[in-house]
Amino acid sequence: MFERLRDALRAALAAATPPGDLRDLTRQMREAVIDAKVAVQEVREAVARTTERLATEHQALADAERRRRLAAEIQDQETTDVADRFAAKHRERVDVLEHKLAAQREELALAERDLGEMQAQLVTAERQRPAATAGSSAEAAWRDIQAAGGSRPGVDLHDELLKADLDRSAREAAAQRQLDELKKKLGKE
Repeated sequence: MFERLRDALRAALAAATPPGDLRDLTRQMREAVIDAKVAVQEVREAVARTTERLATEHQALADAERRRRLAAEIQDQETTDVADRFAAKHRERVDVLEHKLAAQREELALAERDLGEMQAQLVTAERQRPAATAGSSAEAAWRDIQAAGGSRPGVDLHDELLKADLDRSAREAAAQRQLDELKKKLGKE
């Protein structure tokens, strides 16, 4: 699982992406980091389950060995043989679980190291995102708002037309006042 995430992350970083795609790339990187965190948590839980099973098997082995010892003390050969078989099974399970636990711990260490690398790459990618991307991402955000029916201050056509109408009405009213004043002056003269 980590191999696939790491390969996808490396491929994404290696690709020559135009500035408009950097936001999408960092989003994909964040998603990969989240997936990796979930996977690390799952491995931790698996380690905890195996540790519990190993403890249970150690206890069962100790019980079988104790029963064998007690049966041997009273010279009960049949019970001793049964206890030997159970002890052998539990020893085998203990060995398998110890190997499994060691492998899971190695897998956890690898997964945590990969997660750390992915997080460092994400931080680097976010830091190296050019400032121009911020402007283009703001422009993209405005386009999204406008596409959803919102308006952008200073660019909304309806607002501009309304302002022009108000300006024209104010100019016409001022011209009419001046004309009325001139008529009064001319009429009085």
